[in-house]
Amino acid sequence: MRHNIFKFYGIRKKLIIYFLVTILLLSASSIYSYYNGRTILKNSNDIIEDYIFLNDLKSDVNFMMTELEQYLTTASSENLLNYYYYYNKLKEESRQISTTKEYDYDKLLLKDLRYMLDELMLESDKAIKAKRGRISSKYISHFQRTEEISNYIKLYDNMLLDSKLKAGSEKYENINRSMNIISYVNVIIIIATIFVNLCIALISTYKLMKPITQLSHSAEKIAEGDFDIELTQTKTGDETDILASAFIKMVKSIKEYINELKEHVEIEKKLKEQEVHNLKMQSLLKEAELKFLQSQINPHFLFNTLNAASQLAMIEGADKSSEFMENIAQLFRYNLKNMEELVSLREEVEYVNNYMNILKKRFGSRISFLSHIDEEALDVRIPRITIQPIVENAYIHGLQDLEKNGTIELNIRSFEDYITIEIADDGKGMDESTIEAIISSERDKKAVKSHITGIGLNNVLERLQILFNISSRRNLISIDSEVGQGTRLTLKIPKVEQEGGGI
Repeated sequence: MRHNIFKFYGIRKKLIIYFLVTILLLSASSIYSYYNGRTILKNSNDIIEDYIFLNDLKSDVNFMMTELEQYLTTASSENLLNYYYYYNKLKEESRQISTTKEYDYDKLLLKDLRYMLDELMLESDKAIKAKRGRISSKYISHFQRTEEISNYIKLYDNMLLDSKLKAGSEKYENINRSMNIISYVNVIIIIATIFVNLCIALISTYKLMKPITQLSHSAEKIAEGDFDIELTQTKTGDETDILASAFIKMVKSIKEYINELKEHVEIEKKLKEQEVHNLKMQSLLKEAELKFLQSQINPHFLFNTLNAASQLAMIEGADKSSEFMENIAQLFRYNLKNMEELVSLREEVEYVNNYMNILKKRFGSRISFLSHIDEEALDVRIPRITIQPIVENAYIHGLQDLEKNGTIELNIRSFEDYITIEIADDGKGMDESTIEAIISSERDKKAVKSHITGIGLNNVLERLQILFNISSRRNLISIDSEVGQGTRLTLKIPKVEQEGGGI
């Protein structure tokens, strides 16, 4: 393991990158704080150094003048040595003052101060030499000149101290403000750094653990016997890819083994023969159910219709009676055709129109019929007598008992793979429990039979389910209704490409 300690790949590489990012953020925050602290410290040191220099200069001038005066008075060698000490110190301090051309007020004062210091030391030297030569008049005059120059030096020094004091006060205020700002900024940076580091930690750990967590959940489901879960190969670029690949191969091998066992069981001769027998039985039952669901003509409607035709023939002229009887003949002719034949939607719509013409003749203006049909849908093939029972239900259960006039509307729309047949009325409507009973096929089938054909809504829906292999009735029908507001029933029927043939 020792030779792999400096190899960075996979999860280890990602962790090192995340740690480096965190360290860089913390380092940047620390460097920023350190730089600001150094800047403030430098500004503070500059102010203090200026004060110390000017105070030392002033003190050294005072000390040198004191020693000079005592030497001129007592001629003490000790005072002379002290004088030369301060003399050399002032000379060194004078050299620290720049004489370059500057237009700053403080620097001009400093330059003048240096010239005065040079003049002071020159006059004091002359006074010392005159004292050694016992020329009293000269050293007295030179001493007086040194006192005059020292007074000017003190004045300029005080002026510089005042100027530095004002500038220092402003700098201090600026530094104080800067310190406050930097403190706030540092707090913000620290909080932001903590937040960013926390986000990096959360995101990085999530990205690292997500594929492993998914694999663990998949393993739990497989342990429970669910081998149909969807497994996805990870693409993290680390050891997780290897783990996921091995896991997928393992699951695939287990599924193949189970499938082989199933195949061995299914290919047993007796079970295979029984399966074929069951398929035949299902086919026969399906055909028998289809024939059983095909309805017969209700004599009650035939009697009422013919009675109405007789009365209409007595009251009105032969033209209307002829038209009425023609509609009845077409209606019967359509019913007597082969029920096992798919018909075009065009024929089914004509059948509904004949039925509505008969209702209009019987009930006059009480019923209005509107239709909106896509031309593209007219060639679609559907089972015979599919729409009329629903239209009749709309009248019988929605409009028949109303005192006001009513409207039935037929809308047929064509889509790429299916058509929708929508029958709407503005009648009594129905509640949610009735709608649910119709959709879930729990309602009494006898209660919803049609009067003209004996084929009720449940019959129509069952035929459509069988013919088009629609597993759930909810995929076939939807009902939108409200009590007192009417009902809108919509059928969704797949398109049949064949031109004809048995059901």
